[in-house]
Amino acid sequence: MADPRGFLNIDRQKPTPRPVHQRIKDYLELYQPMPAESVRAQASRCMDCGIPFCQDGCPLGNRIPDWNDLVHRNRWKEALDALHDTNNFPEFTGKTCPAPCEASCVLALSAESVTIKEIEASIVDRGWENGWIVPRPPARETGKRVAIVGSGPAGLAAAQQLRHVGHAVTVFERDDRAGGLLAYGIPDFKMAKRYVERRIDQLVAEGVRFELNAEVGRSIDPEALRADHDAVLLTVGATRPRELDIPGRGLEGIVQAMSFLTQQNRRGFGLPEAGPPILATGRNVIVIGGGDTAADCVGTCHRQQARSVLQLDYNPMPPEGENPDTPWPLWPKILRVAPAHEEGGRRDWQIKTKAFHGDGHGRVKELAAVRVHQYYDEAGDRQFEEIHGSELIFPAELVLLAIGFAGPEGSIPDALGLEMTEQGAIRCDPRYMTSREGVFAAGDCRRGQSLVVWAIAEGREAARGVDEYLTGRPSALRARDRSPTQPEGGPATAAAGR
Repeated sequence: MADPRGFLNIDRQKPTPRPVHQRIKDYLELYQPMPAESVRAQASRCMDCGIPFCQDGCPLGNRIPDWNDLVHRNRWKEALDALHDTNNFPEFTGKTCPAPCEASCVLALSAESVTIKEIEASIVDRGWENGWIVPRPPARETGKRVAIVGSGPAGLAAAQQLRHVGHAVTVFERDDRAGGLLAYGIPDFKMAKRYVERRIDQLVAEGVRFELNAEVGRSIDPEALRADHDAVLLTVGATRPRELDIPGRGLEGIVQAMSFLTQQNRRGFGLPEAGPPILATGRNVIVIGGGDTAADCVGTCHRQQARSVLQLDYNPMPPEGENPDTPWPLWPKILRVAPAHEEGGRRDWQIKTKAFHGDGHGRVKELAAVRVHQYYDEAGDRQFEEIHGSELIFPAELVLLAIGFAGPEGSIPDALGLEMTEQGAIRCDPRYMTSREGVFAAGDCRRGQSLVVWAIAEGREAARGVDEYLTGRPSALRARDRSPTQPEGGPATAAAGR
């Protein structure tokens, strides 16, 4: 421990955001980089706890105290090595993760937690700047062939792990660009696409093959894919969106959030839009949902110069600061204000959408809603009841549905005859193998919609299972050792793989 009094003498400091009036005019990143000396000072706040709860709170098991100490000592390359030992893509998590590790920081019991997420991002940024991150092709080939279906964070992590031990890996991606929702689901202002593109380039240099515009289940027969490979790993996400089955749903101008975000990302790539344009410009926009995807929609609407933006949430407004129902070190269910909310718009809670009304020409004009009251029944289950006389009408020329995902699309599981869970996910054993011999699954399609950090963790652990299946011996790949008490979910989000 480099500075045993750092947490007493140094206050928490976060990166400085760009001014709102500037950033809503472009899609550049929100935060200005922290100077190296400031990052080192923040790292010195780490208490080097006897039991690092931050490490247990991280789905990847990142050895956070180790690289905090190395950063404080100005040993950045060693810190990068320690970080890469548990996390293939720290820039992905450093930009998008809600940081459950910080919620579990022991310092958070009496002060503000260590800025773990910013330190992580600074380590990997310095690694790229100094040329320390280079391709690592395997020393030998095993002769085994693995097909990975889906190129989101779980698929990319598994591909790199399996390639490092010498398996021939081909990633099949149905879109025209690799990266999954990292490429088409997350706005540029939250994570610039160059971070994804340079990791794809690294994997290609290591020998991973990418087949784009290759939709398994349609253009590629899943059975033929299994026959041509020694193992198949499904990392297809949970892309089947939840629907709002109410009167007026079929009106024009009511769309799923991912369609809206994907279109904007395609514009950012200079690609043609998929389908009719979905734009918030000059419109009253309502975003339904309370997660990260909803916040991403709000920020995108600001940049498209919407007339107004209203975000509606079915749940009660969470408490600010602390919540006795989720004590430390649990993930706190508290009010979270994303940068998009700081940029404008309005939020409202305990709102149930009842119907959409049209303008007489087939396009949505307004949203009819009612306030609801939350209560718990005798069995302890949460229930909602409508409050009489609280009916509301909101103007709406564009409605974005950001209410989560119901599981993976069914074409591949059906074609392979895979068993599914009651929640609609692919059922797997502890090795991440499905009910079909040699077919594995990881990420949101196995665990349900979750975070990028969980997807990377699942991809790494599934790669270990695939490697042991192919070689018939314990894998040399590092896997996360989970304590029996560690929660399986962590903070959920309204976006698959967020």
